[in-house]
Amino acid sequence: MAEIPSLHPTLQGWLLDGPLAAYVPAYVERLERGRYASSTSQRCLNAVAHFAHWMSLCRLQAARLDESRIDQFLQEHLPHCGCGAPVVRHPREAHAALMPLLAILRQRGVIADLPTASGPIAEELGRYDAYMLDTRGLASGTRSLRLRIVERLLVDKFAGHSLDLRKLQPEDIRRFVAEQLELRNTISNAVTINAALRDYLRWRSTCGDPVQTLLGVIASPANWALASLPRALQPDEVNLVLSSFTKTLRSPKRGYAVVRLALDLGLRCIEINRLQLDDIDWQHGTLTLRRTKSRRQDVLPLPVTAGKALEAYLRHERPVTSNRSLFVRHMAPHDAPVSVHAIRRVIRDAFSRAGIPHGRAHALRHTLACRLVNSGGSIKEVADVLRHRSLNTSQ
Repeated sequence: MAEIPSLHPTLQGWLLDGPLAAYVPAYVERLERGRYASSTSQRCLNAVAHFAHWMSLCRLQAARLDESRIDQFLQEHLPHCGCGAPVVRHPREAHAALMPLLAILRQRGVIADLPTASGPIAEELGRYDAYMLDTRGLASGTRSLRLRIVERLLVDKFAGHSLDLRKLQPEDIRRFVAEQLELRNTISNAVTINAALRDYLRWRSTCGDPVQTLLGVIASPANWALASLPRALQPDEVNLVLSSFTKTLRSPKRGYAVVRLALDLGLRCIEINRLQLDDIDWQHGTLTLRRTKSRRQDVLPLPVTAGKALEAYLRHERPVTSNRSLFVRHMAPHDAPVSVHAIRRVIRDAFSRAGIPHGRAHALRHTLACRLVNSGGSIKEVADVLRHRSLNTSQ
């Protein structure tokens, strides 16, 4: 293993002479392709070697691996591990190193792909997903969340039986909602569950199913008007957030540009995440949103402050990469865009550094809206700037 010269000889033996030896080159190639740091690569290979050693002790072949075997290793072996070599013993670190191994084995046909849903319930979910995408234009994250909720309801009622919505009773809905809230009893979870069930049943109503009595038992949780409205930042708080991106941070220019886009243009985190280099027209000073929540294309004027922040990031901090995403990862795996969760974390951490306890990403959009209103703008103008499809959302 010339690529990892500091790996312990015992671990190298477990890798090269164990049941995973044939797949080590592909795993190393993956690490190199992601440009992981040498220390990270060593830790990953350490975990794989430890797992290979455990496989040898259990006389387990690679063809018999799946997620349950990794769970067995993490839950049964690691807590009582007595392996003499300096092995990785942290479950989360080992899990992160081992999951790509399963992906490599599946790509090579060594183990079977993950099972997919089949039968009437899967067909029903496919039709509902097509409706949400083609008719409602819902984002993939929203569709995925609603599909999981509806799937749990249908499996709970119709697993092993034919799917007949006429057999779904109001008591089934009440019991299902109660069981879901026992797992996570929060207003936001109740709102999410109720919205998913209502949308699904309304779709079934358009298909001719008599579901009015089922819709009637889905009660809205107590949610006082404006209770969840984010608090707008005061001018001094805005200055604290913007000045929190100091040189001591790993990527201050990227973080500053992210906050500027949210504050000056009112972009959502998902819209920032999806921006591409080609979306910026420097000559005309515009920014094009091509993959928006409402599935339309919007061309926005690029404010000078946001434009300068983007220029500084692109000139001095953006890694060299062939990826066309505007914001890309500074850490391995490289050549990949930052996730929407990373965008949210950038904003949340900035609020934390500024000492603002009530901060979240939508507070920046709300701050922009309040600025527009205070400067004499109408609700219609606020709706246009924030790209709301309904004036009710802006009121």
